[in-house]
Amino acid sequence: MAALALPAGAETFVKGADVGWLPQMEATGYKFYNKQGEQQDGLQILKDLGINTVRLRTWVNPSSDKASGHNSKDETVAMAVRAQKMGMRVMINFHYSDSWADPQQQRKPAAWVGHDFAQLQKDVYAHTYEVMAALKQAGVSPEWVQVGNETRTGMIYPEGHTDNWPQLAKLINQGYDAVKAVSPSSKVVLHLDRGQDNQWFRTWFDNAKANGAKYDVIGVSYYPYWLDGRPDYTLSIDDLGNNLNDMAARYGKEVMVVEVGGEDSKPQNTYDMLQAVKRKVKAVPDHKGLGIIYWEPQGARSWSHYELSAWGEDGRPTKAMDAFLD
Repeated sequence: MAALALPAGAETFVKGADVGWLPQMEATGYKFYNKQGEQQDGLQILKDLGINTVRLRTWVNPSSDKASGHNSKDETVAMAVRAQKMGMRVMINFHYSDSWADPQQQRKPAAWVGHDFAQLQKDVYAHTYEVMAALKQAGVSPEWVQVGNETRTGMIYPEGHTDNWPQLAKLINQGYDAVKAVSPSSKVVLHLDRGQDNQWFRTWFDNAKANGAKYDVIGVSYYPYWLDGRPDYTLSIDDLGNNLNDMAARYGKEVMVVEVGGEDSKPQNTYDMLQAVKRKVKAVPDHKGLGIIYWEPQGARSWSHYELSAWGEDGRPTKAMDAFLD
């Protein structure tokens, strides 16, 4: 099944939201309000603010924990269907873990512990294929699929650590092959954090190329808040732009900021940062800059204790979200 064509006149630039927490927020009774103070469906509020894409993480055998669980295959499919019915585009993000996967933790799923490397490769393929097939059965062919999340030091430790690039590339390719077997039109994304760090990106993607890792898009995270000393974005935004340009030119790939976020307590600053990021992505030559995705903008701190949402204590979107309107 080919990916759905964009509606006539639709904007191709991705203005996205990662909304993995949304179904849990709803299930626990969180109420979303639009800018006028009217209670409304959270996804509809995001769409009305200009969001045209959702990004959904998926875990292998997650717990039922409110903040660090859920995102099972079934929940992922349900959210993808819901978003597509609203006219949104879909990105699926495979963590290959039972919970969060990032540079601090890339724990293999409990069900895969003890498997030799040959079996781990089969595990990655089977899990990826299963989720992709369920999406296809439900009528969703994601436009993008991430194989691994923030894999700066690899994934599925220890076998898929960057200490062993030949093995990491084989795991990546099992994911790639499974995605393409079900949905040939889906673009496979490889994703690193610290999107302003060009040297790290060059080292990583040079290794990916040398070891035959297959992918279509380079994804980056950009969080000025997490940089040393929490400096303002103005000190790193040019480095982000230069890295995006270099990645597109050096590897001939499209690039996308698949995670971005700023402090909920500084909505004007976050708005300004988002506008600056948009400009950098749109400035990538040859239309290779695909767009930006805010990570859990609706994940209000009162519910999540996460300080980088774009939602206020009043249950409404902050000024930061206006960056997606234009």
